[in-house]
Amino acid sequence: MIKTQLDRRAFLRGSAATAGTIAAPGLIGLTGLGGRAFAQTPTEVTIADIGVGDPGDWSRFTEASGDTVNLVAIGNTPSAVVNQLVAGGGRTAFDIINIVGGMQKPLATEKLISEIDTSRLSNWDKNTYISEYLSEGTPGFDFIGYDGRIYGVPTVLQADSFAYLPDQTGELDSYAALFDPKFRGYVSIEDNYTTAGQKTALYLKKSGMADIADPADMTPGELKTVIDFLIEKKKEGQFRVIWSSFEQAVNLLVNQEVHVMDCWEPMVFVANQKGANVKYAAPKEGYLLWAMAAYLVDNPERSEEQTKAAYALLDFMLGPWYGATITQSRGYMTNPQAAEFAAQSDLFDAEAAKRIAAIDAGVKERFAFGGTWQNRWPTEVDLYEEEWQRFKAA
Repeated sequence: MIKTQLDRRAFLRGSAATAGTIAAPGLIGLTGLGGRAFAQTPTEVTIADIGVGDPGDWSRFTEASGDTVNLVAIGNTPSAVVNQLVAGGGRTAFDIINIVGGMQKPLATEKLISEIDTSRLSNWDKNTYISEYLSEGTPGFDFIGYDGRIYGVPTVLQADSFAYLPDQTGELDSYAALFDPKFRGYVSIEDNYTTAGQKTALYLKKSGMADIADPADMTPGELKTVIDFLIEKKKEGQFRVIWSSFEQAVNLLVNQEVHVMDCWEPMVFVANQKGANVKYAAPKEGYLLWAMAAYLVDNPERSEEQTKAAYALLDFMLGPWYGATITQSRGYMTNPQAAEFAAQSDLFDAEAAKRIAAIDAGVKERFAFGGTWQNRWPTEVDLYEEEWQRFKAA
């Protein structure tokens, strides 16, 4: 049963969690406040984020809603999320968790998140990316829905690959670089079987090195093949370190401790801002496709006023200012209003607006190219956990 799996993973194997718009035209995207007047006493909405959903300034939400935001950190691995909600008090501490989606089945089944009432979100129908990439019956729906119901508000769409230092490696266009002996000791992969493990499976399948039907949902035998391969490379000294935090990954790139890294694109942005020369690859095998979902935590103690404030924040995160800001700072595609808003608003200069539009178009091209949709809760999830621990212990 799922409950047994969750309890075991949360208490025995769960890793700990790590540690919009403005007035006038900017109010576009905040009309979904449900007719709510500003509260005399601001309501604080606590959102747990994995580190890439923070625009850096929530004051525009406060100006439009009268409420405030309390941002806290949460881990992104499935076990870390479950652990924080079940064992870490997150169910009563958080209003929203903004993580990579695809966690609806365990979280909804255990009543840890609430179904989303999309009628309370004025920006929902304006976001045509939902119907284009995340509609029911497509792999994308698994990032926001479960059993025909919506549980996640999609704040980001992205297609991941890997980073590299071209001055050290030359141009790279294949996941083979992660396993190439000439980069031995200068490679790092993420401590996450739903990213590093699945990218490895995609590489082995596309290269013909392993017979894997679906890298997103492997059989026990296929999974063992992937883990055995990673263990072999680990024992050869291929991986300098298995990274587990955003800051750690950025530092590895900036300090040139690694030359090739399985990572998230925002890490490349930050590393380059710190003076590094890092590129994000366009691998010939395809991308790891995913969507971030903001979940409304099912807190039985939450008041209706608190719930209204949480919905207002969710709507803000579907809005143009938030979308444009996240696209510019993280390199993610957010919503179709973002690029147009940036081009028309004096909050973004011409260069920034052009960059936001280019990022949006670039991510669309990646989705068109394809790859494999990340699976956050595979059929053999317990075995995935066990096999990943075997890799780490090797």
